[in-house]
Amino acid sequence: MNRMEMFLTIISWLLLLVMVLVSVAFFTLLERKILGYIQLRKGPNKVSIKGMMQPFNDAIKLFCKEYLMIYMSNSYFFFFMPGLNMLLSLLIWVVIPFKNLLFNFNYSLLFMFSCMSVVIYTIILMSWSSNSKYSMLGGLRSMAQVISYEVSLMLIILVLMFFVMKFNFMKFSEYQKFLYFIWLFFPLFMCLFMSFLAETNRAPMDFVEGESELVSGFNVEYGGGLFALIFLAEYMSILFFCIFLSFLFLGSIDFIFFYFKSFLLIFLVIWIRGVMPRYRYDKLMDLCWKVFLPLSLNYLIFILMVVIYCYFN
Repeated sequence: MNRMEMFLTIISWLLLLVMVLVSVAFFTLLERKILGYIQLRKGPNKVSIKGMMQPFNDAIKLFCKEYLMIYMSNSYFFFFMPGLNMLLSLLIWVVIPFKNLLFNFNYSLLFMFSCMSVVIYTIILMSWSSNSKYSMLGGLRSMAQVISYEVSLMLIILVLMFFVMKFNFMKFSEYQKFLYFIWLFFPLFMCLFMSFLAETNRAPMDFVEGESELVSGFNVEYGGGLFALIFLAEYMSILFFCIFLSFLFLGSIDFIFFYFKSFLLIFLVIWIRGVMPRYRYDKLMDLCWKVFLPLSLNYLIFILMVVIYCYFN
């Protein structure tokens, strides 16, 4: 790679990150509109045309608010962790493959797992540094929830990796040229989709931010720009996981249909929030350890046997 290619790659990556941030802004508008119609009311519709400027006004309002300095908090971690959380959520977007320019490396799945595993430390440190019992309970819930669901999540992706025998996203797309993996592994798709909802703290698995029990969970003491950073990180992760699921199970060779399939998954995430009540916490753990884990292990053993049989024959 010469200097010009390196320069264009960096510029393209920066443009990608800017577009991701803009997409998050309109994702929030889309969510509020859909939830409004689900609840038989209007979403934001006053600012500009059909409320198109509402996300930018909300961002300006949040970043212009005064920062609240908690007397008993650990101020360094309290201010530093939301930014690190957002940085990790942005860094995951590097693994989205492109045929020209940008980054397309062979171990993109391993890099994604590494970034996902570090995010939980930022949430724990945010909850601990706030020095609030509600935020600490939310952080402990988040730790148990993420650790539990990461086990089944990685086993499910291991099944697909053994099936394809590659770590690269582009290989997953090439293998789905004639048949999408969702038809072969539909139970795994449902398990992975629910695991991603648990990973990103989305309803009906939003126990980390349970308003009815924990006020607002780990971010109860955050406001203004720091809350906006946490909010952006969460929604960037949701967008990424919808695109990631589209790569894994719905193919991505066709350019326009790829975005249409990703939009359908995003709509599904919003629709679930609008129609599903919050799950019970003990049932959430039972679902992981008694349903998702045995199912993914059985699939993994089956695929390993098939791969070994094909290799020796």
